[in-house]
Amino acid sequence: MCRHIAYLGPPLPLGQLIVEPAHSLYRQSWAPRHQRHGTVNADGFGVGWYAEGDPVPARYRRSGPVWADLSFADLARVVSSGALLAAVRDATEAGADGEAAAAPFAAGPWLFSHNGAVRGWPGSLEPLALTLPAAELLSLEARCDSALVWALVLHRLRDGDELGQALADTVREVAGAAPGSRLNLLLTDGETIAATAWGDTLWYLAEPGRRTVVASEPYDDDPHWREVPDRTLLAATRTDVLLTPLKEPTE
Repeated sequence: MCRHIAYLGPPLPLGQLIVEPAHSLYRQSWAPRHQRHGTVNADGFGVGWYAEGDPVPARYRRSGPVWADLSFADLARVVSSGALLAAVRDATEAGADGEAAAAPFAAGPWLFSHNGAVRGWPGSLEPLALTLPAAELLSLEARCDSALVWALVLHRLRDGDELGQALADTVREVAGAAPGSRLNLLLTDGETIAATAWGDTLWYLAEPGRRTVVASEPYDDDPHWREVPDRTLLAATRTDVLLTPLKEPTE
């Protein structure tokens, strides 16, 4: 259910990261190698990236498959960035909300993506939805499970939580309310990346001091890719990657 990638490093054309590699996110939209649930990610795509000196990212999202968007191929060829988050989508419920449901979701300096599905949606998360202020619920971009998970994460970020803490607490909360959910979350502010491995694959490629890539699966066969164990929180910068086990929610 979706594939995603985040990058921090020297500025590169978007296409060099998400189109050109042999097993790029672009190719993963129809031929993922490690996806455990679903086989085609054609229900939308998006990329968010940061321009130098501007903390608020730009986004390009569409409701259809990435391979059908010729404008994106041109954009990816000429736009460069040193920080991005991109995703291709396999919808939990086909057709739900179109472009508005395509990651990355955004607010302020943050970009967010969810690879997975909430078990028992929407009823399972009703108690958690009721904990959010009404204005935040009414501001949801879409009515899909990922949009509500993002609202829960965003509420914590606005309360001052660090990126990793916001993801870890949200995963435990959602997993407690909806056991069996798959909650691979990816979040960046352009300077750091936080991600969770919870029910699907997650990998990272690090060259300390130069670049860090975090992705659902490797985009090439570089032997330096490392798989993140399930039930793990990843926190990364351009210089360091830290893995922390996540505990299962308690009754």
